[in-house]
Order: sequence, then C-alpha cells, then structure tokens
Amino acid sequence: MSTHNSSPIHPHHHVIKSAGVIGLATLCSRVLGFIRDIVIARLCGVYLYAQAFVIAFRIPNLFRDLLGEGAANAAIVPVFSEYHLKRSKEEFWELANVVLNLLLVTLTAVTLLGIIFAPLVVRVIAPGFAADPQKLAATVLLTRIIFPYVILICLAAYATAILNTLKTFSVPAFAPCLLNIAIIICALIFGEGIKGLALGILAGGLLQLAVQVPVLFKKGFTFQDFLKRFKHPGATAIKKLMLPRLFSSAIYQLNNFVDSAFGSLTIFVGEGGVAALYFAYRLIQFPIGIFSNAISQAILPTFSQQALSETKEEIKHSLSWALRLNFLVMLPASLGLMSLSRPLVYLLFGGGKFDAYSVEMTTRVLFFYAIGLFAYGAAKILQSCFFALKDTATPAKISFLGLVLNIIFNTILMFPLKISGIALATSLSGIICCVILFIKLRRKLGGLGLKEIISSFIRMSLASLAMGLACRLVWRQHIFPAYGLGGKACTLGLLIVCALVSYSAFCFLLRVREIREAINLLRKKQY
Repeated sequence: MSTHNSSPIHPHHHVIKSAGVIGLATLCSRVLGFIRDIVIARLCGVYLYAQAFVIAFRIPNLFRDLLGEGAANAAIVPVFSEYHLKRSKEEFWELANVVLNLLLVTLTAVTLLGIIFAPLVVRVIAPGFAADPQKLAATVLLTRIIFPYVILICLAAYATAILNTLKTFSVPAFAPCLLNIAIIICALIFGEGIKGLALGILAGGLLQLAVQVPVLFKKGFTFQDFLKRFKHPGATAIKKLMLPRLFSSAIYQLNNFVDSAFGSLTIFVGEGGVAALYFAYRLIQFPIGIFSNAISQAILPTFSQQALSETKEEIKHSLSWALRLNFLVMLPASLGLMSLSRPLVYLLFGGGKFDAYSVEMTTRVLFFYAIGLFAYGAAKILQSCFFALKDTATPAKISFLGLVLNIIFNTILMFPLKISGIALATSLSGIICCVILFIKLRRKLGGLGLKEIISSFIRMSLASLAMGLACRLVWRQHIFPAYGLGGKACTLGLLIVCALVSYSAFCFLLRVREIREAINLLRKKQY
C-alpha cells in the first residue's frame, strides 16, 4: 500500500481506538448520572426540590469547572508534565505543595463567600424564585449546605491532574462515578427533600477525593511547608495558562445560567421550567458526552501534528472525516430524540412525582434541544482544530457571540413558545455558532471539501428521518406494555434495536459510505 493511500487512515484508526477508550470511561459515569437523574425525577418530579437541586448544584459546578477540572486540563497538567520530565522529583513535589496551598486558600475563601452570599447568588441565577418564598428558602439552604463540595471536588481534580501527569488513569477515571452512586443511595434512603440530596453531594465529593489520596501518597506526595509557602515559578506559569481557560469556561457556564434564569420565570414558562430544562439537557448530553467529547479529545493530538504541515492537506482531510463521522452518529441521535421525545421521557422518567405535567413539559424541551444536537458535536470538533492551530481567541469570541444570541433568542421566543422557546434558543444559537466556526476555519485552511460534507449530511439526514419514522411506527404498535419496570425496559430496548437496525439499513440504501468506513475501521486491528 502506498504512503499516499495509507497515511490518512492511520491517524483515523488511532482516533477511533482512543475515542473508544475515552467514551467507555465516560459511559460508566454517564449511566450512573442518568440513574441519579431518574431517581431524582421519580422522587421530586419537576417541582420544588428538583428545581432547588438544579440551581444549588449548578453553583458549585461552576467553580468546579473554573477552579478544578477546567484548570487541571488546561493549566496544571502541562506545567506539571514539564516539571516531571525536566526537573527532579523534589522540585516536582515542591510545586505540587505550593499549588495545593494556593488552592486551599482560594477554595476556602470562595466557599465562605458562597455560604454568606447564597441568597444573593440564588436570586441572580434564578430571579423567578423570588416570587415563591418556600422555593427560594429551600434553594438557599441547599446551596449553603453543599458549598463545601467546591473544596472537595476541586481538590479531587487537583489530585487527578497530578496522577494523570504520572501516567495513572484508572482510579481518577473511576472517581466521578462515586458522586452519582452517593447521591443515588442518599436520595433513596432519605427520599424527597434537602437532606438526601445534600448528604449525597457532600459524600460523593469526599469519596472522589478520598479514593485518590492513597494513590497520591503512594506515588511520593508528602506535605511540605503546609499552608506556609505560596510562591513558585511553576505556580505563576499555571496562573497565566489558566486565564484564557477561565474566560472560555465562564462563557459556557453563563450560557447555562442564562437558561436557568429564564426558566425560573414561572409566570412566563410555567411551573417546573428549571427542572424540565435540566432533565431534557441531561438526555442531550448523553450522546455528546459519550461520542462527540470522545472524538474531539482523541483527534486533538492528530490535529496538532498535522497542523505543522505547510499545505495543511492532512488536517483538512482529518477534519472533514471527523465532521462526517460526527454527523453519522449525531444526526440519527438528533432525529431519534425529536421523533421519540415523548416516549423516551415517559419511559425513562415517568412515575412517582414525575407526573403527566412533568412528562409534557420535559418532552417539549427535549424536542427543541435535540434540533441542535448535531451542531453541538460538530462545534467541539471544530474548536479542537482551532486549538491545534494555536488559535484560542476565535472559539472564545464565537462562544461569546453564542451567549449574546442565546439571550436575544430567549427573550424573543420565550413568550410565544414558553419553555420550548428557551430550548429552541439554545439550538439556534448553537447551530449559528457552528456554521460560523466552520466558515472561519474554512477560510483559515483554504477549503474543507464542502461538497463532500454537504452530500454526506443530506444522505445521513434522510436516513435519520426514515429511522425516526420507523421507530414511531414501532412505538405505536404497543408490542410491550409501556408501564411497569419490565414493560418499560423491554419497550426502550426494542426502540433502541429498531433505531440501530433501521438507520444502518437506510444508510446502506442511500449509499452513506461513512458507515462502511466506520465499520471497517472498527473491524481492523492494524494496517
């Protein structure tokens, strides 16, 4: 086989394998998170405690992303890796201690301020809650109780960063599952109310940290100048790298807060808007987390190597392939969620306090969120390509534009469509930003095989539409009873099988060659 023919295939096979590993690790956490949401939905519906949980948990998650996991990925790991490779062990652990001291002081200050100003923070994020004193009081109380989770989860992310630097992945990868397990157990024990949710979150954060501490000490960590030394050249480098990441993360989190703020306006969107947005978005995040995130992470090293080429032909080829692979999976996911929005919400969440009203509201949100699903995944791949080209400014600017568009569309669409308008606004802003990212990148690279991408997109869309219709027909046949745990499980399994078989069949009929390529890549062990 000639070099010309084989070179594009090698990185693709590597990306598929890497994405499979990342996706499998994510799958465990996502499934447990999904079970967690089902438990909360059954216990609380879309009413008071579900809404309090969504808002209260979102606040520490903001700081987790800004100070914990986001910083670890973008700033801590590169600097620690450099020290691990080029410096002595003593210097490496010296830096680790200084960073730990800085984190402890910063996180303690953030937590104390969060507890003190919780009423103000809740009113800003969920202004509609001010009209319901009981809902506001419950959310403020839950926020105050769980704010120490910020310290626990950020320290867990710090431990993960060090262990990953030292090539230890298994324990840190499993750690996030413990949070969902803790919430599920506590919610089932204590039932509806603040106690179970608060204890579950705090216990989960503690477990995520505790499970990594023994491994960290085994690798050589020891306390040095505990809470005494706060200056180090490596810590300064981490701060500089952290600033761009803070900006991007802040924009992403602000987008989530915008939806929550609009969703809290009960007078316009109806009771339970915040919870309905949350449960529907969790369904949307399932294919994104397992597939799109995995592909975008796995292909980044390949993009980075190919970006060094003067012609940029290889990176353009890989980008076109990655986008078409994304559409191959995300288009049927999008059409499937749209056509089966009501059955899926009912089968997964229906029961207990998740009544007919809860099902109806979440169904409408899911339908409109699903419209932009393919664009969410494509945008992640396009952003990875920008990062490989060492351009972090363009994605940040377009993300900010997306935030502005989301606010504008929310304001316009909320009145005629109520809660559905908020979901549609997210989809529209996501699609527009994806298109702009593509146009900017096409100009930067000088063409991306647009004709091939559009042709594949149309064929996959038609196959996805036909798949959606086939699944609707199966749902209406009522082959299994759509009630009881066994009946719901059988019906859901049948719909999934129908979707896989029918989509594959229609892809072959419409000559979607990407599905053949994906199957061949999965079958082959080496080239």
